[in-house]
Amino acid sequence: QVQLVESGGGLVQAGGSLRLSCVVSGSIFSVRALAWYREPPGKDREWVAGITEGATTYYADFAVDRFTISRDDAKNTVVLQMNHLKPEDTAVYYCNLGSSGSYWGARRPGPHWGQGTQVTVSS
Repeated sequence: QVQLVESGGGLVQAGGSLRLSCVVSGSIFSVRALAWYREPPGKDREWVAGITEGATTYYADFAVDRFTISRDDAKNTVVLQMNHLKPEDTAVYYCNLGSSGSYWGARRPGPHWGQGTQVTVSS
C-alpha cells in the first residue's frame, strides 16, 4: 500500500523560506514521477512543481526562481525548498505520486496523495 506523509509546513514571514518533505512508502518510488500541489484558501488545488523518474524538474510560473523540487531515491523522499515566500503562497501543500515516471507523471496527478501540510506566509 502506498502512503505519502508530508512535513515541514508552518508560519513564516514574507521573504522567508520553508522546506517541505514527503516520504513515500512502497517500492515504486524510484520509477515514478512526483509532484507538489497546493490549495490556497477558497481556491482550487493547483500544480506547483514536478520531478520525473530521471530527476528532470518542471515548475509553475509562480514557482520559477523561488522553489526547488528534488528527490532522494535512497530515502524515498521528495523535497520542495521554498524561498522568498509571499503571502499569496499561503496554502495547504500536498505531495502526489505520479502514475508514470515521465513528464505527464510529474504534471498530472496520480491517485496517491499525502495528507497535506499548511504553509502560512504573513506580510
